[in-house]
Amino acid sequence: MVYRLFCDLITFPDPRLAEEDGLLAIGGDLKTERLIAAYQRGIYPWYTENYPILWWCPDPRFVLFPEKIRVSQSLRKLVRRGRFAVTINRDFVGVIKSCAKVPRRGQEGTWITADMISAYTELHRLGYAVSVEAWEGTELAGGLYGVVIGRCFFGESMFAWEPNASKVAFVKFVELLQDLQFHVIDCQMKTEHLARFGGEFIPLEQFLAILDVGCKEPAPQWPECL
Repeated sequence: MVYRLFCDLITFPDPRLAEEDGLLAIGGDLKTERLIAAYQRGIYPWYTENYPILWWCPDPRFVLFPEKIRVSQSLRKLVRRGRFAVTINRDFVGVIKSCAKVPRRGQEGTWITADMISAYTELHRLGYAVSVEAWEGTELAGGLYGVVIGRCFFGESMFAWEPNASKVAFVKFVELLQDLQFHVIDCQMKTEHLARFGGEFIPLEQFLAILDVGCKEPAPQWPECL
């Protein structure tokens, strides 16, 4: 059963009640309180423009534990070479707009709508969303963004205008998350790209138990550069 949400109530059904494909609810809005309430429960929005908001919570859940990241030798060498300078929260709007614009194989258009850009930019202003930028000189070459609640990171999207730029940003960011003792990186759905980094499926119950602990911990102070 797919549940219908109403804009005047910030409530979600039990995430364990999602359909087999992970769809849990439809409707509502992207106000800050609703988004925070969703992520704390392992729920995230994913939909296309001109359609109602869809809320998802797949079981099993694809995640990456920061301490388990796998990095190829060639990528390690590229990180050490320092071709890309990596920063945090220097250009959140530039990152999310680039994620919306970058062409993706097998995908027409984008799920990062104007409303989502506005909503996640507000989350960023309030400290609940973070961007990671890879720079080549003064040009934004790649990066990623996601939601942060406590010591849990919920990855949203990555982009690269230059080959490997987002990979370098991702590796350096995950190494920081290790140092900050983050519990989990929520990848939401499996991609081969994230699987190569060590992403794995875990049962929803395990994921929710991790969130119950990690989301209650204090959020970190982010450095400016990595």
